[in-house]
Amino acid sequence: MVGGQRQRNLKQYQRDFYAHNTAASKAVNNDTNDVPQHTRDIQQCKHSSFETGHSGRLNVSSTYYTVPNSPGKRRRGDSNFLLETTEFDFTTLDDFPDNLQNDMPEFVEFTKQKRTVVQGEALHLWESDADLFLEEFLPLEGWGNYSQEMCVCGEEAAIYRCQDCHGTELFCHLCMVRVHERQPFHKMEHWDSISFHSITSKSMGIRLQLGHTSGVCCNNPLSAFNDDFVIIDYNGIYEVGLDFCRCTSAQPHITQLLCVRLFPATTVDPKTAATFRSLKYFQMLSFESKVSAYEFYKTAARLTDNTGIHVPKDRYESMLRMMQEWRFIKQMQRAGQGHHPEGITATEQGACAVLCPACPHAGKNLPDGWENAPSEIRSRFIYALFLAIDTNFRLARHNVSSDTVDPGLNHGYAFFVEEKAYKCFISSQARAVQEMSSCSSHNVVNLADARVSRGLAATGAGTIDCVRHNFKWPCSIGDLQKGEQYLNMDYLFLSSMQSSSDIMALNISYNIACQWSKHIWTHMSAFPHQYHIKHHEKSIVFLVLKFHLPAHITKCQTSFSFNFIKGVGRTDGKAPERGWADINPIATSTCKMGPGSRHDTLDDHFNDWNWKKICAMGLIFRHKYKFALIEVQEHVNDLTNFEASLATDELAAWRKDIEAWEEDPMTQAAVRLALSMAEATEIERGNNVSLHDDISPSVLISSGLELEDQQCCLEFDAKVVGQHATDIQKGKLLQRVNALRQRIDTWGRVQLLYMPGVSCLRSPDDIATEAKVHNINLFLPSSLSHRVPCDDRLLEHEWELRQAQAYDTLNDLCTVLNLRYHLYKYKDTFI
Repeated sequence: MVGGQRQRNLKQYQRDFYAHNTAASKAVNNDTNDVPQHTRDIQQCKHSSFETGHSGRLNVSSTYYTVPNSPGKRRRGDSNFLLETTEFDFTTLDDFPDNLQNDMPEFVEFTKQKRTVVQGEALHLWESDADLFLEEFLPLEGWGNYSQEMCVCGEEAAIYRCQDCHGTELFCHLCMVRVHERQPFHKMEHWDSISFHSITSKSMGIRLQLGHTSGVCCNNPLSAFNDDFVIIDYNGIYEVGLDFCRCTSAQPHITQLLCVRLFPATTVDPKTAATFRSLKYFQMLSFESKVSAYEFYKTAARLTDNTGIHVPKDRYESMLRMMQEWRFIKQMQRAGQGHHPEGITATEQGACAVLCPACPHAGKNLPDGWENAPSEIRSRFIYALFLAIDTNFRLARHNVSSDTVDPGLNHGYAFFVEEKAYKCFISSQARAVQEMSSCSSHNVVNLADARVSRGLAATGAGTIDCVRHNFKWPCSIGDLQKGEQYLNMDYLFLSSMQSSSDIMALNISYNIACQWSKHIWTHMSAFPHQYHIKHHEKSIVFLVLKFHLPAHITKCQTSFSFNFIKGVGRTDGKAPERGWADINPIATSTCKMGPGSRHDTLDDHFNDWNWKKICAMGLIFRHKYKFALIEVQEHVNDLTNFEASLATDELAAWRKDIEAWEEDPMTQAAVRLALSMAEATEIERGNNVSLHDDISPSVLISSGLELEDQQCCLEFDAKVVGQHATDIQKGKLLQRVNALRQRIDTWGRVQLLYMPGVSCLRSPDDIATEAKVHNINLFLPSSLSHRVPCDDRLLEHEWELRQAQAYDTLNDLCTVLNLRYHLYKYKDTFI
């Protein structure tokens, strides 16, 4: 009890002590007195100071200070216990022992509580002080609180001020010039005894002397051409007085400008320049907000004069040119070309692109001897390259300008391929015919030549991305002349592989990979030799994006699925489309640009996208890794519990079957292909066992299984329709019955060639006289008794096909169950 009372007393003492000292720290320039004064307009706060006397006792002295109340608002940080009248009894301090901390294992620490204010409350509190803001804004239009008529130097009247300098002091002409000799891009104003009006540094007599350090006069200055030099800054457009140095040791004019961080618009007799900070500001602003150069320039013009009376000289075209040159120079600087002995001319293809640090790059982030690593899943995953192919039709370009007028500065140095070689090759293969899709009716393939291109020089852009980390790949972007043609995508893919030719494992995803991958190596033969890939020496897997896979036929859904390929993890292949959300807003500006300016601008934005991904990679990986550990543990627990319920020998057999299936997935399509290849081999050897010109033994059994499946579907649909079917439903059902009956009759005649014993079980009229077509017995080999002779080869074909049919059915069942699970989960979450 005594210890608990001591703790409570100490906590109360700490609260009072902290509250009084906090309140005292907020009292600035307030009078203090020894006696409280209670009024309704002011608030009295008490501050107690603590000192240790000679006797060792704690002495306290109190003072009261006045704090004016803000209308309708309590001061932040004021505590309710400051208003209490009860005082702490300091005599209880004598009862505390010296070894207080040892007696109290849990010593109380005071931390200031975090105050959270919602946006609406903060705005409501500010509204009560809006009049105060307005009252302070009005004097700033005039002299404000500055009351001295003379300048601080005491020589002249103070009639000048600067909007960009800190404070509201006024200066005389001489002091204003001295202050702004090194700040020529500040907005200065002059008082004409009625109001302030803007003035320029040039009218003040300030001149920028280049070629010398600040404050050093040049003995042989040369004014700029016509003495009307214009400088664009991020906060305005300024006409300044500028002098070049033409001493014997003087450098060229453009060098003198660059030395003081001014970017010249031309290299001969420059009359316009932009500050480095304005170009960098616009570059960053365009990265984040996708603002156009026109909007940025108009903003600077309005900041200079927002009335339209004194419009600055138009330097918009110069601004566009300087910005394009700035992007190019900064790109070369980041790529290290400034240290190359041969300079910019030695820049290699894709050398200026910011690369994905997590993807394998031979000679950069791969260990020595990585080529000899074992081919297990872990090594394949680490050293495999994941790329995705996609197009963006929002990045179209109108048919304005030309390569001659606007050639651009990047010649394949970053992400866009070298334009001249690209267009020459596309033109040389203009007569190539786009092959129609043998999968679903993909409009991307079938209508590639029919896309509307009137008035467009480019209908969009194709790109190759790192699908695992969502990085743009160097030398992988090009304009589309029509639609998503194989010719364009072949060129971009083969071009992107030049920087990754040493990588042995490639996983390529494309929404139409099932069609595009058919003849990619045949098409490669038409390309120049430097674009060829040694695909026979590599492990290349073509995949279809998970989102697009359900739109494909069943065969493609198994052969090109991420879920059935080892070493791909939980990749979905949708990385490129996530990146389009960042670049699409810039399309409103780039669609009207010339070809060169557009490519340089998009290259700069793609580089920034990659750089931002690198900066955020640590946090992203940490976040994903944190949740992956949780999910891995959940999966391990579920698998452990499931395996515990199975017999050991049964579990081993299942695992063996799964591993065999993963090595060679068993599907009906795969079995049909294997049987056809075996029959082709027999024909080459001269052992043709077919008794029909068009239908082989494997085709007979495969067709019989399809007819059996159609019988089941027809029986089910007939039950669903019921007795109250409409005439349309009855008509469609009867058409299916007639068609199926004819197919069974045709198949039955061929069946007698391979299975003559069936003639004893079925008469020629049984098929025509059977009322219900789904009840017709097909007499497949597995349904025959031992008394009826049948070729063992037919029995083996049916067994293999039925086993594959079972696997396909299980896969369909899993797909339906997963779909139902996600539907229920979505319903529980959002509905």
